[in-house]
Amino acid sequence: MPVKKTTILTADDDPQLLRLVARNLQFEGYEVLTASDGKQALELVETKSPDLVLLDVMMPRMDGFTVCQRVREFSSVPIIIITARGQDQDKVRGLDLGADDYLTKPFSIDELLARVRAVLRRAQFAANDQSHTMRNVVAIGDLTIDYAQHLVTNGGKEVILTPIEYRILSYLAQNAGRVVTQDLLLEHVWGGEYVGESHMLQVNVNRLRRKLEPDPSHPRYVITKVGVGYYLATQNDAAHPRSDSAMA
Repeated sequence: MPVKKTTILTADDDPQLLRLVARNLQFEGYEVLTASDGKQALELVETKSPDLVLLDVMMPRMDGFTVCQRVREFSSVPIIIITARGQDQDKVRGLDLGADDYLTKPFSIDELLARVRAVLRRAQFAANDQSHTMRNVVAIGDLTIDYAQHLVTNGGKEVILTPIEYRILSYLAQNAGRVVTQDLLLEHVWGGEYVGESHMLQVNVNRLRRKLEPDPSHPRYVITKVGVGYYLATQNDAAHPRSDSAMA
């Protein structure tokens, strides 16, 4: 039986760039879907379930931010947003809405393909990720991480996390009570080529806190060690939150 090709949806309203990206992805062996506007992109995600989405921010009918937000309501498919050079606020906004990575225009085909491979590799790791400890379940306060079921609950209710958020929480849980540096988290979650991209980590940690913490401005679980990194509180820490557990 032939191996199913990895399917990538690329969405951009520039027909020349769309053709160039699609052709190069096809040369690499990917199945490619194309969309020239945001509404079409959203419909293709819903009906075709691609393995990865390349999403330009500026598109007619529905912009990339709205598409990203809508997709995250029903899918954890990896998303790379494509922004204009210098628009750092767009990168942060995209990550905050659930994008996994970003690419800045103009970009080289080599850079595009490297980002695609990195994101797909992370998605595969997330699908196969199992605990490196003997415990299948970690419970801290009302927070429970069930590695076997790939399930996070808080107060008995399921918490829906993106693959990136789950990998951050999972890695912190494997090292509960120990500070994990920003660069070590970036390397484990995104890959070695992302070391130094601290804003990507901060955006995702803040989004994770909004999903987990009773009061995200005074976190009980994901604690910042200022200037160093983060750690997941132990059972005792969660019961007695520290006053210096600042936001990222």
